[in-house]
Amino acid sequence: MKKKTLALTMAMALVLSLAACGNSNADVAAESTAAATTEAATTEAAATEAAATEASTEAAEAVADEKSEGVMTYEEYMAADLDSEVVIEAYVQAKQSWWEDKATLYTQDQDGAYFIYNSVCSEEDYAKLVPGTKIKVTGYKTEWSGEVEIAEGATFEIEEGNYIAPVTDVTDLLGTDDLINYQNQFVAFKGMTVEASQDATGNDVAFLYNYDGSGEDGNDLYFNVSLNGQTYTFTVESYLCDNTTDVYNAVKNLKIGDTVDMEGFLYWYEGVNPHITSVTVK
Repeated sequence: MKKKTLALTMAMALVLSLAACGNSNADVAAESTAAATTEAATTEAAATEAAATEASTEAAEAVADEKSEGVMTYEEYMAADLDSEVVIEAYVQAKQSWWEDKATLYTQDQDGAYFIYNSVCSEEDYAKLVPGTKIKVTGYKTEWSGEVEIAEGATFEIEEGNYIAPVTDVTDLLGTDDLINYQNQFVAFKGMTVEASQDATGNDVAFLYNYDGSGEDGNDLYFNVSLNGQTYTFTVESYLCDNTTDVYNAVKNLKIGDTVDMEGFLYWYEGVNPHITSVTVK
């Protein structure tokens, strides 16, 4: 009798144990399924968000590419004869200067950049020309020491639209003929080494006030950098970035031998003459 009771008790215990195990496995399976479902939902949501962002970007770029009737594309502008009238639409990227109702601007669209020299501009309108502002410009195409630009006296209208051009890395194009295709665009130069310049007394320095060292704080800064054995001169133009800006003070703190990354506008005066708006010491 005792043996039968013991056997029955053991059998019941085994059944209960197996039931508990089954429940445990079911719970684990349920949890795994729920986790997988959550992960899939999260992945799908992320993919949807990425697709929406890409679509939004493409839509913005499409809008930025649209030209009004009678407005030239960048290709047509570059193909136009010198001293001929041009009409372009572009987006202000930086304001170089304003003086006596004249404004000098770096502008860009999806295809290229336009340097607008001393356009007619009131002080009130100049304040409205924040980065990204779309303008329609009518003027005459000219060239000065290799720099293609819209000549003094051009007029502009502010239009609806906004576009900030992404920076284009042109480091590998330094020293090549292809670099001129990016003139006046917002570009980057990376991994450059600061080289010595000589001041008025013949001392090695990391930068100069004015190209010959004859200036003082507040004037343009000039400094030399090298890549692959070639040395290039870069500028921080005080009209574009004065001595209160981060880039101006960053250049004043450079040391010969520093490795730097830089961004700015590729002005073309008697060859490449980058006007730098940011410097990062690596």
